Amino acid sequence: MSFPRLFGRRTASAPAPAATMTPAADRPGAVSMAEGKATAGAAASALREIRFADVCVGVLDDTAEGEVIRAILSDVTFTLAEDRVVFLGANGSGKSTLLQLFNGLVTANSGQVHIDGMNPVAAPAQVRSRVGFVFTDPAAQLVMPTPIEDIELSLRKRVPKAERRAAALTVLEELGIADLADRSVYELSGGQRQLVALAAVLAVDPQILVLDEPTTLLDLRNREKLRTLLGEVVTRRGVRVIFSTHDLEFATLADRALVVDGGRIVHDSAPAEAVEAYRALIMSEST
Repeated sequence: MSFPRLFGRRTASAPAPAATMTPAADRPGAVSMAEGKATAGAAASALREIRFADVCVGVLDDTAEGEVIRAILSDVTFTLAEDRVVFLGANGSGKSTLLQLFNGLVTANSGQVHIDGMNPVAAPAQVRSRVGFVFTDPAAQLVMPTPIEDIELSLRKRVPKAERRAAALTVLEELGIADLADRSVYELSGGQRQLVALAAVLAVDPQILVLDEPTTLLDLRNREKLRTLLGEVVTRRGVRVIFSTHDLEFATLADRALVVDGGRIVHDSAPAEAVEAYRALIMSEST
């Protein structure tokens, strides 16, 4: 496990000497901003894979002995090229932090993250335009009074104002929730809000859709609706879907499953095999 020297136990020491900043243009291998964007775009068109290499994420905790690092993710390495991938793991295993690395909501302390050839830190705008994220709790991303207004807000940089309502209605109709368009979001059930949050993300045509425990607030009817919708966005839109879940039956929707435990990937296989490995892991910890 490798973290920057910034992290770890703090001790008294002399101030570090001031660093000398070399102009970006004079650094070896430096490229202009325009060249960097062009390179990122070329890489994205050439690659269709998500690659993590030795990724570590940690936070500083205050203790009686000073600030020490607490690892959340350690040495995470994988390459994903499948259309549907699921992450399984107990609460606190690091799944949510891992998913938030996909579009730069969290950044790695060490290691490399590449999304279709782009680094979320070096090219945040390009990565976030490519990767849509749906949180477990839709209240984290629904900010407008009604569903249609929230989707119109998502479309503000893509669709002329006069056309936004029609475009927003089209997305709601695609998800079968057009009847919710003008309802107050505060009157919606948790499952309905989750579907509205998904609609707001799909409205901007992401190429990768990341969902953090999307079935948590859903009843059986809406869970099955979500299963159908995710299958359709893969087949009709060509969107790749990456999600975490505690619903082991829902996990079988995926083409590949990875089990997270203690901030590490401990199993990687087809979903049926991964579910059994996860069951065995949980049973071993409970005995």
